[in-house]
Amino acid sequence: MVDQPNFGVLGPLLVRSADRALRVAGRKPRLLLASLLLEANQIVASDALIEVLWPARAPSSAVANLRTYVSALRGPVTAAGGRIVTHPSGYAVELAAGQLDMLLFEQLAERARAAGRTGEAAGHLRDALALWRGTPLSDLPASPVWDGRLRALVQARLAAAEELAETKLAREQYAAAVDDLRALIGEHPYREDLWQRLIVALHRGGRRAEALHAYTEIRRQLVDDLGIEPGPDLRDAHAAVLADEEPCRLGYQPPVPHQLPADVPDFTGRAADVTALTHLLSGPAPVPLPVPLPVPLPVPPSGAAGVAGPPVVAVVTGPPGIGKTALAVHCAHAVRDAYPEGQLHLSLGGTAETPAAPADLLAEALRSLGVAEGALPASAHERATLYRSLLAGRPVLVLLDDAADAAQVRPLLPGSGCAVLVTSRRRITELPGAVLLELDALTPAEGGELLARIAGAARVAAEPEAARSIVAACGGLPLALRVAGARLAARPGWSLQELRRRLDDESTRLDELRAGDLEVRACVELSYRRLPHEAALTLRALGLLGPGTVPGWVADAVLDRHRSDAVVDTLVDVSLLRLVGTDPLGQPRYLLPDLVRRTARERADGEAERQALARVLGGWTSAAEHAAARLPTTLFSVPAGAVPRWRPDDELLGRLTADPLTWFDAEREALVEAVRLAASHGPAQAAWGLAATLVPYFDLHCRLEEWRLTHQVALDSAAAAGDRRGEAAMLRGLAQVSLYQDRYAEAAGMLRRARVIFRELGDARGEAISICGLGAADEFSGRHRRALGWFRHALAMFLAEGDVDGEAYARQAIGRVHLSLQDLGQAFRWLGEALRLAGELGDNHREGCVSMQFGRLHTLAAQPDEAMRFQGRALDIFETLGDRHCGAYALRSLGGLHAARGDRSHGSAELQRSLEIFQQLGDRSGEADAFQALGELYRAAGRPMLAAHYLHRAVDLRSQLRAGAPAAG
Repeated sequence: MVDQPNFGVLGPLLVRSADRALRVAGRKPRLLLASLLLEANQIVASDALIEVLWPARAPSSAVANLRTYVSALRGPVTAAGGRIVTHPSGYAVELAAGQLDMLLFEQLAERARAAGRTGEAAGHLRDALALWRGTPLSDLPASPVWDGRLRALVQARLAAAEELAETKLAREQYAAAVDDLRALIGEHPYREDLWQRLIVALHRGGRRAEALHAYTEIRRQLVDDLGIEPGPDLRDAHAAVLADEEPCRLGYQPPVPHQLPADVPDFTGRAADVTALTHLLSGPAPVPLPVPLPVPLPVPPSGAAGVAGPPVVAVVTGPPGIGKTALAVHCAHAVRDAYPEGQLHLSLGGTAETPAAPADLLAEALRSLGVAEGALPASAHERATLYRSLLAGRPVLVLLDDAADAAQVRPLLPGSGCAVLVTSRRRITELPGAVLLELDALTPAEGGELLARIAGAARVAAEPEAARSIVAACGGLPLALRVAGARLAARPGWSLQELRRRLDDESTRLDELRAGDLEVRACVELSYRRLPHEAALTLRALGLLGPGTVPGWVADAVLDRHRSDAVVDTLVDVSLLRLVGTDPLGQPRYLLPDLVRRTARERADGEAERQALARVLGGWTSAAEHAAARLPTTLFSVPAGAVPRWRPDDELLGRLTADPLTWFDAEREALVEAVRLAASHGPAQAAWGLAATLVPYFDLHCRLEEWRLTHQVALDSAAAAGDRRGEAAMLRGLAQVSLYQDRYAEAAGMLRRARVIFRELGDARGEAISICGLGAADEFSGRHRRALGWFRHALAMFLAEGDVDGEAYARQAIGRVHLSLQDLGQAFRWLGEALRLAGELGDNHREGCVSMQFGRLHTLAAQPDEAMRFQGRALDIFETLGDRHCGAYALRSLGGLHAARGDRSHGSAELQRSLEIFQQLGDRSGEADAFQALGELYRAAGRPMLAAHYLHRAVDLRSQLRAGAPAAG
């Protein structure tokens, strides 16, 4: 027998201390205390408390009055061993389970359930029922707020009494069982299952006549009062007594639901996810999930969730078609033996136009748990209370598929003893203790395995290259792979190459990914249709931007306003946009899953999307201009000119481009894609203007292939649009790439075309820049006198235009040619003027370049100390500016100087460093020069084998360059 707790609601309200009742004066304080005790250890909202205290109409002072009543209750509650706590949204009473009869009753009932039908269980049930002192809160007026909780308590008491009777029957204590059953029948005279148990108890106890009389009595009641005959179970019990046999069924047994959908027979991959999820649902020691988690994995006290512990809740999330339901169902089947009381499955319709209402879902669950239609409570709150009561302490697995949000899921969470597995496209993180598992695309190997299991392993093995292409076209999306496999399975005459050919066409790819009721496009559109207007526009615009990652400010450009983080968060939360990490600048990077991007792109055909794309391209150009202006070198390029364009706000722009090289490195792929987009969607000026802006970065990092690619697509766009200035600017840029790759004739041809266009446009500076390029082509081809003519012509034009930067470059170039002609006096004169201008302009990079030429001059003048001083100065400048490329040339010169002085150790180290930088940057001409210098060093050192190796490498590289092999980088 347990002691009566100090707080009681299972009868009149009770508060006591040391066997002495404590007075709680006033009806409203008592109602308030009763409300808090019914939800002990949980926050009760102030609104709910006010509704209990003033059910008709609350006064304007209700909140203040509520505080007063709470203050009055603190004394007796504290004296009885409890504590009232205040929360911003309401109040709670905190106490141990043994201090409140209701909590102690539930605890004892759970212990009895865990003990089975044993003597221990019977003892727990007797103790639990002894806590009841009558109708709950019978001394207080009823409140609709309490109805659900009180109804659940009454039903729990009835269930405990029935279970005690069943336990006595099982233990052959028939007389005691008869007494209990007659008492229950007195409360529920028409419950046929109770009468059936009574008949069985009388029959088993040797009281056959009384058993027959009991049947006659209940039949007469049913016929006379209700006009119905007894049901089949009751008739079976009567027949068994007549035949002196055991009945085939005994009493009402609540159904054990087994509602899991069929497991996926060809489930493939996700081994780490399966292991983590099944351990979480069934094992006492969880395995960390292979994704960042919002909370630590809970450790169940025993079995899956523990009889008395909170439910384990796992949320599987990811984009449309990623296989959330397949994984959840597969794992649920793997752990179902840990849930002998059943497995519930509810489809929440989260992607439907109108998701299922929690009240309807609770009704479905309650019916599955044996609650008759007529016994369903009216409100969602009452249904949730009954649902938790029926599942309390029962090891049941609840699978909630396709949840819309946390608000839909929350009422469906059982109170204890269960596990809940949720699937949702939304990243539901608001549920306390929930573990989030975010799914990504299948790996290429997993995708190939799934395709093989659907289409046939032999077919896939026969065409491995086509299979890999199909998996790639499907983006590793399980739904897309299932559709592709189904199409192949339905067409045994097709080769995989045929499906590959169809999927290669991006414009019709989504049309091909449809088989029966499986369709990728429709799957994505279920989520798209539920998006708010701004989020939908952002998704469509992002669909135009290509397959790479983008920073968050792109959404600002799409919506033409700053700080659009909430819109981006909306897309991330519904798994249509993935947060893939943070770049070195601290910017979040986002990525559209491939087939989501293609679906969005199909819808992006309106004026709003065209304007959004123009703003995004303007933002990229503004940011690139801002960053390029901070680079150490500004190689000749022709800007697009000042045109109105969208730009990120100044604070963001300054922060992002404070380290311009890091910014360009982070955005390189996006910038190249932006040039392509501008070329495709126009205007042409947007494409060639951005391409020209990227030249200083491409030059600094020797990214010649990207330089060539962006300029070629921009050139084609400008030519098609009749944009002559853009055509000339791109020809000049492409010619510079050809110069770097020793394709001098090719470069000269493009430079001549550029010069003609600039002259026609009256652009003297553009013409002068083209003439400088012609001079460089002749200089590097060995036609030095002709090169001097070009450079002098360009110098005159720069002087006429007042272009001091151009003048400095031309004077340096003239001095460089004089060096090649061994005219040291003229070289000294021209280089000195260039150095002076660099100092006046504050152009440190130009100063470094001229210093390298002075180093060459002093080398030719047999002044090695001065040569080393100038080359060292150049190296210091380039390293300070972060220009590794030019620094490598200074290193190569210093290495040669050290080697010439006999310091082969330093010389070799510097030449090796320069070689590594040239190789990293893809400067194959510089690489060939470094190999040449190393070969000569080792030949002078008497190491002919090593020297031959390096010299042969130099010859091979130069041959490849002359043959037109593409440069790396």
